[in-house]
Amino acid sequence: MIRTAIMIDGAFYRKRAFYFWGEKSPAERAKELDLYCKKHIDGEKNGAELYRVFYYDCPPSTKRIYHPLLKKQVDLSKSPQYQWALDFFKELKHHQKFALRLGRLAEEQAYYNLKPGATKKLLNGTLQVNEITEKDMSLIIKQKGVDMRIGVDIASVTFKKQVDRIILISGDSDFVPAAKQARREGIDFILDPMRTVIKDDLFEHIDGIRTKSPKLSFAEKQKTKSAQCKDN
Repeated sequence: MIRTAIMIDGAFYRKRAFYFWGEKSPAERAKELDLYCKKHIDGEKNGAELYRVFYYDCPPSTKRIYHPLLKKQVDLSKSPQYQWALDFFKELKHHQKFALRLGRLAEEQAYYNLKPGATKKLLNGTLQVNEITEKDMSLIIKQKGVDMRIGVDIASVTFKKQVDRIILISGDSDFVPAAKQARREGIDFILDPMRTVIKDDLFEHIDGIRTKSPKLSFAEKQKTKSAQCKDN
């Protein structure tokens, strides 16, 4: 049996899960994630045994942040997203072999900004300043400590010989050093980017790509590639 650890970039998974399967309750999303991980184990032809699922994310923010459009302070702890995240983490704790690794949000650097689409419309004249609504705004708040925790756990299970394979659900190339080290120690390192386009430096240092996400249409593939180019 191939002892397998599954490591999940939580923010990445939730974004892709919403894209594929839409909005769900915390309990439904947690069950969905559990089943998604089991597909990776059950789909192994040579037989696989789940060591543990490591889920990495950040607790929701309780900070009050000034909203430039509403011209007032917004209490994030009163938002529906705040309670949803707390309930989701609580649900995950009830699932067998799930381990939560929580970093923190860089709240001191959080701010509201125009979404890229709204900015583009504003610059080409199809959107006027007085036509901007809350839907055109997004909260920018970065995570801290998540990538570090993923790297540490990759190194830990590798050097302790606790697993034969690591499946990383992410689209981030920040894990290249950890992936390289794991492979040097004989660990089979598989990436599940959930149909996103990954950078060459990440593709070079993995043993393969495997995803359990639904297939994309041609139009969706083009949209994904276009979004990747803008991010770069």
